[in-house]
Amino acid sequence: MKPVKAYSSGFSSLDERLKLSFGLMALIWITGLVGHFTPFLEWPALFIYVFGSIALVLWRGRRYHEWPEMYLAGGDLRKSLLWGGVAGGLLFAMDIFNTVMYYKNGGAPMGEIVNILVNRYMLLLFPVLVLAEEFLWRGIMFAAMIEKGVNRHLTVFLTAMFYVINHFAVAPVGFRERALMAMMALPIGIFGGYLVLKTRNVWGSVLVHMITMISMVLDIFVIPQLLF
Repeated sequence: MKPVKAYSSGFSSLDERLKLSFGLMALIWITGLVGHFTPFLEWPALFIYVFGSIALVLWRGRRYHEWPEMYLAGGDLRKSLLWGGVAGGLLFAMDIFNTVMYYKNGGAPMGEIVNILVNRYMLLLFPVLVLAEEFLWRGIMFAAMIEKGVNRHLTVFLTAMFYVINHFAVAPVGFRERALMAMMALPIGIFGGYLVLKTRNVWGSVLVHMITMISMVLDIFVIPQLLF
């Protein structure tokens, strides 16, 4: 009887993680939609996104010791970081090239994002944002879908698309700048997803994300100064 009980408990825990991750996503999107038509805009949704994602994963990890189940521990960490550095470097180069071509072809600077990052000091929260995004999309949600038996390629695609769409729900800027950020997010979601799939460890995807965030800072603050 004991093995059956242990299996049932694990299965219930898996279902709970899956429901919690999708429930948090729904809460973020609903809050963002409602907030868009209020003076608060998408700021409440962004707050729930960042701190809710981190709090959810820390709670499951500390309370139920589910770090390996959420791919925050275990797996092949060395391989994850190695390929994370390679993938991050590739995306870095691609992003810089695309940004230079974007500006040379008459693209306008992302003024609203610059205002938020500088005047509201949001640039300082970039590392926290990266952790929140990776913990939710490539951590608890991704791992739960894989362990639940969802097709691995479908899992990569869906979590990447959820991550992309989420930029429209939480970014308190105009549609054009949301779309630009969503375009930047797609390769991160795909590269990061397959990296986590192969290594069962999320930290390489965190590294990819951190490197691409550095390229985003260059996109916004450095490259326009060099070209104009």
